[in-house]
Amino acid sequence: MNLDELISEYAGIEERLADPSVHGDQALARKLGKRYAELRPIVETQRELASTQDDLAAARELAAEDAAFAAEADDLDRRREQLEERLRRLLVPRDPSDSKDVILQVKAGEGGEESALFAGDLLRMYLRYAERIGWKTEIIDSHPSDLGGYKDVTVAVKAKGNADRGVAGRSHGGETEGVWTRLKYEGGVHRVQRVPATESQGRIHTSAVGVLVTPEAEDVDVQIDPNDLRIDVYRSSGPGGQSVNTTDSAVRITHQPTGVVVSCQNEKSQLQNKEQALRILRSRLLAMAQEEADAAASAERKSQVRTVDRSERVRTYNYPENRISDHRVGYKAYNLDQVLDGDLHNVTQALVDADMERRLAEAQTQTP
Repeated sequence: MNLDELISEYAGIEERLADPSVHGDQALARKLGKRYAELRPIVETQRELASTQDDLAAARELAAEDAAFAAEADDLDRRREQLEERLRRLLVPRDPSDSKDVILQVKAGEGGEESALFAGDLLRMYLRYAERIGWKTEIIDSHPSDLGGYKDVTVAVKAKGNADRGVAGRSHGGETEGVWTRLKYEGGVHRVQRVPATESQGRIHTSAVGVLVTPEAEDVDVQIDPNDLRIDVYRSSGPGGQSVNTTDSAVRITHQPTGVVVSCQNEKSQLQNKEQALRILRSRLLAMAQEEADAAASAERKSQVRTVDRSERVRTYNYPENRISDHRVGYKAYNLDQVLDGDLHNVTQALVDADMERRLAEAQTQTP
């Protein structure tokens, strides 16, 4: 769509949202509200740009007669350039999942107990990062290790609302972000270099942890036929309360058409575990559908976890040097302790900026 079509769409949605009958259908109202919020920064920027252009034309006319107006004209010209750049960025096609919440899985790989311990460190990093921004987190499923790490842990991360998104709430000239906008770049193999707690000789070891991030799907995003599911129940395992290992409360769901398998054992009841497993399944099926529909998204998501070994890595955490390096964009900083405490914004911003530049370049090559 061009700018005029987007402005027309915005006006049409605004008119529909003013109709009380629309709000009788909550799914429709939610869909329209979401699109309205996506278009608002574009429309507001265009309106401000048009007003600035009018003011600039008037200031230039006055400056021709009175030099005192020349400085005002220069300020307005700079403002015009800023607004044009902001609008250019806002018009770049967005990832359709940018406004979505996410389900994030951290899985230990090579490195044994040390890898599981680092998986726990990464989980705490993401939980603290979410807390800084104002996102809500919920651990859906976890498989703790003997020394207090995690063999595998899955967490849902949700935005409370646009007003609560804090430092990462807006980017690129007013574009409202969802959790996916930031955390989608975390997918891949994360490598750690440090002296493990289990190392008696003081030698530095290298271990790997896999992170998989998928946008959380709503019921309207993915329709699942119950006849396509094979549901198995079994006893929970690992550390836990009194109900662990005493009842068949854990649930494993296999989506037979795709072969996707998810399991959940965190909740005490079989019904709760089934609901959480379905939640994870919907998010993975949505990611698969988007990969098939969008070649660019497919390439991006395939760069996430394939095999969790030491060679496939997106980021390295070097404890002796207090260094964090993201190998995709060449980001490097020596504040690893702060990053692991949740100060992840500069790292994610480097990835957001690199992706925006890539999309701007693609849009420019497609412009006739």
